[in-house]
Amino acid sequence: MSERAEAAAADFERLKALVDAHLETALPEIPKEAWTLEEAMRYSLLAPGKRLRPVLLLLACECCGGETEEALPYACAVEMIHCYSLIHDDLPAMDDDDLRRGRPTSHRVFGEATAILAGDGLLSAAFERMLGAGAAAGAQGAGRPMRAAYEIAAGCGCAGMIAGQICDIEAEGLTVSAGRLDFIHAHKTGALIRAAVRAGAQLAGASEEMLAQLTAYAEALGLAFQIADDLLDAEGRTQDIGKTAGKDAAAGKATWPAVHGTEAARARLSELTARAEKAVREAGGEPAATEAMAALARTLETRKR
Repeated sequence: MSERAEAAAADFERLKALVDAHLETALPEIPKEAWTLEEAMRYSLLAPGKRLRPVLLLLACECCGGETEEALPYACAVEMIHCYSLIHDDLPAMDDDDLRRGRPTSHRVFGEATAILAGDGLLSAAFERMLGAGAAAGAQGAGRPMRAAYEIAAGCGCAGMIAGQICDIEAEGLTVSAGRLDFIHAHKTGALIRAAVRAGAQLAGASEEMLAQLTAYAEALGLAFQIADDLLDAEGRTQDIGKTAGKDAAAGKATWPAVHGTEAARARLSELTARAEKAVREAGGEPAATEAMAALARTLETRKR
């Protein structure tokens, strides 16, 4: 590994450690009478994960010259939203999975009703976290926090992640067009990644030009991430990827390998990785964060879990 690559990897691990530490105390105070809810929320939130989305938010903020500490509540909110979506995604009514992040899924441990409420709680807690941070900024400084919160709300909402999820469910067992597949991936997975990057940039007061370049980076990265995920599901092993391998094909899911073939999926993944790297370099941001974001795109192309 080159010196530049090592520095980029160290940057990612530095921010991941910050997120992990912040998550420990990020939940609001929950009444002791609802201790089961808190246990279920913490079980999923603190499970070992990549923390890709919150780290991307922090890197985008640093890339645009912002303060990491000010962005941490929003980074943790993004991870809460991601965890809520995983809990609900794993439910029998949706993807019906038994394994997530190398551990039994929430509904397998706590039951379906508690898992649903834990997901609801994490989504609500995310907005408490963001709005609390925005309120602390005061009326004069609320513009950037409000724009960041809006990006995240839109990314996880009915025109973003949830739109992708419903289309993903409806496509099961059907032959879908290339355009429909890209829509599913860009929304189900890409929307929250895009929101995280744009929220970080908004918190730092990025220019319109820089925001546009970072958006292009995020959109390419989000689609690349899902194609890599599709390939891992098709070719990976359960013990390596931390979730049940082969479920997409068994459920008749619309994936890049299923629609275009494995080789075309790999070619598209490489193309999107190069596009993401080009876009972030052209943003002209802070050099260390730029390099970390470019390196992250390359790492995700070859990830094993």
